[in-house]
Amino acid sequence: MLVLAHISDLHLDGGTRAAERAGRVRDHLWRLPGPVDALLVTGDIADHAAEAEYEKAARLFGLHDRSAPFPVLTCPGNHDDHAAYRKALLGQPASRSPVNSVRVFDEGAVLMCDSSVPGRDEGALDEETYAWIEATLDELDGSRPVVLAFHHPPVALHHPLPDRYGLGRPEALAELMARRPEIAGLITGHAHTPATASFAGRPLVVGPGVTWTLRLPWEGEQVADRDAPVGLAFHVLTGDRRLTSHFRVVT
Repeated sequence: MLVLAHISDLHLDGGTRAAERAGRVRDHLWRLPGPVDALLVTGDIADHAAEAEYEKAARLFGLHDRSAPFPVLTCPGNHDDHAAYRKALLGQPASRSPVNSVRVFDEGAVLMCDSSVPGRDEGALDEETYAWIEATLDELDGSRPVVLAFHHPPVALHHPLPDRYGLGRPEALAELMARRPEIAGLITGHAHTPATASFAGRPLVVGPGVTWTLRLPWEGEQVADRDAPVGLAFHVLTGDRRLTSHFRVVT
């Protein structure tokens, strides 16, 4: 089985609060006694897309010195900027092309897909990204189960804020998934609330936000609960294409 830790929406900025919360969940994950195969960070790593914010994230998660105990896999969110993200977080040339990457394990594969649209809060998987997903799945040849991870959920979550800025053209993603039974499920962020749903007949898991937690309409009028504990998820992917998720908080 493949064990994936998952956090989202760090919103690192020039202050100390977001970094302290991210550091708290990092310390928790780094101290785990059992095996974790990778950490997924599904977007909105920076708050203002400044290079210094990505440099802070790289230091926190050991991206440049490879000090993390397992691979750290990232994808952009609507607060992120392609050029600064590539340069300061990934150490790559400052291109504005979609940031897509794959990590293949013996037990499965994770495709980190770019659903961000420069200058906009809503998301989309563009044609280049869809072509990359298809080509990557072709190369994997159905030999192992796959999860797709990206920022924007493709379903309504029943809160006006995330639902206003979800993934555009979800039917295109559903069509792809109908042709690709090796996709075991979808892992996203963006909504700042742990949630589960189904999409195209497969599990969809939304990771909790690190910086703050979304209050649902029946929980109160104030949208952001900044005092909620830091959240994370663990996803277990098995060879029979079953995706199981567990949610935790770090106090």
